[in-house]
Amino acid sequence: MTFTLAIVGRPNVGKSTLFNRLVGKRLALVDDQPGVTRDLREGEARLADLRFTVIDTAGLEEATDESLQGRMRKLTERAVELADVCLFLVDARTGILPADQVFAEILRKKNAHVLLAANKAEGAAADAGVLDAYSLGLGEPIRLSAEHGEGMNDLYTVLVPIEAEFADRAAADAPEVDVDIDAEDGPRVPTRAKPLQIAVVGRPNAGKSTLINKILGEERLLTGPEAGITRDAISVMTDWDGVPVRIFDTAGMRKKAKIQDKLEKLSVSDGLRAVKFAEVVVVLLDVDIPFEQQDLRIADLAEREGRAVVIAVNKWDLEDDKSHKIKELREEFERLLPQLRGAPLVTVSAKTGKGLDRLQSAVMQAHEVWNRRITTAKLNQWLSGMLEAHPPPAPGGRRIKLRYMTQVKTRPPGFVVMTSYPDKMPESYSRYLVNGLRADFNMPGTPIRLTFRSQSEQNPYKGRKKSVPSRLRKHLGKGRADE
Repeated sequence: MTFTLAIVGRPNVGKSTLFNRLVGKRLALVDDQPGVTRDLREGEARLADLRFTVIDTAGLEEATDESLQGRMRKLTERAVELADVCLFLVDARTGILPADQVFAEILRKKNAHVLLAANKAEGAAADAGVLDAYSLGLGEPIRLSAEHGEGMNDLYTVLVPIEAEFADRAAADAPEVDVDIDAEDGPRVPTRAKPLQIAVVGRPNAGKSTLINKILGEERLLTGPEAGITRDAISVMTDWDGVPVRIFDTAGMRKKAKIQDKLEKLSVSDGLRAVKFAEVVVVLLDVDIPFEQQDLRIADLAEREGRAVVIAVNKWDLEDDKSHKIKELREEFERLLPQLRGAPLVTVSAKTGKGLDRLQSAVMQAHEVWNRRITTAKLNQWLSGMLEAHPPPAPGGRRIKLRYMTQVKTRPPGFVVMTSYPDKMPESYSRYLVNGLRADFNMPGTPIRLTFRSQSEQNPYKGRKKSVPSRLRKHLGKGRADE
């Protein structure tokens, strides 16, 4: 998905109907009475060859207090800020109301890409309302009928250049992952144009914003004792000990069952996207309650996304028995996150700045290992030793033969082993090889992708019909004649 489109407007202008039209399913409730939609609903939109994320929002109300309508308005305004593009929907049958003028002014301030669409515009009765929409000052309105599917071609024409713009942005911001081993000569060196991308993630109140402010050397991000101050993923550029980096500050991620506030759901979703755009993920723990279930899930998410991971334990200045605590932390880390065995574990104090040098060194080390390349000759020499020490099993009495091994990708390191019966290779033997790679080639903590492939030669006679000898054909012919 290249961009996010939020559909906004007054109640009962047809936002949910258009949402259902774009996603191709009746996901959102639709009714003639206003105010049916209260929460944000997200879906994958398809419009010809365009693929994007569409958000159905609650109707914009004029209330600004803490009433239900006021909270719905705040939620919609939040969606407007997070979305790449806003589609402001008005009712062509009703015409432009004073509330539409107010909301148009709000949208101009909160989002750079605002499109205007006049819905329910089928027939001549809507002509006056469509012309009236020009008074909003948002350009030419797109004439739509979400219920009947009219005007989708016009919407497509407007979105095509926007999709191209955001596709270029996504390509520029996306990290270089799963890179073919022959694509370039060496590991990527961070530059000002393409900095090292780091996401700082963790539970609420772990000190993420405070840590980033200390790295920047200024109070750039809002901090405080309250949990959940950061709402969306904010990226800041800086030189960290001479290395150009872009650091993403993300919202605290709580257990899914505890997330009731819709704003928090948006914030967590934004934080998960930041993990996908990072090269190195710093999982920040609270020294008082480290390795909670949510911490483990966040670290496992980063590993599954194939990102280099650094575990940082914050508020180290509050710990009295440091030697005992660090030993305990390392034991828990090895036990609870075996898939990240050997990943850097550093202690820091975001408040005092102590340990930031160790954190910077760990991030650079994790990034270097993430780019690690091993020659095929060394890999096959190592594989021979691993096979001698512990041969693969023989399921059904057939020995699995591992013929040779090569590295095909980096970021993270990806290896292919050519073998007989790859589908019968047990997971335990795959873990044995991965752990050996970590230990023998100094690749602690980084995700390693190991794939088994078959190299069995194709039978040249497969698929050919069996020929019958001539003497047998005569005999068969004679037998048929006798019958």
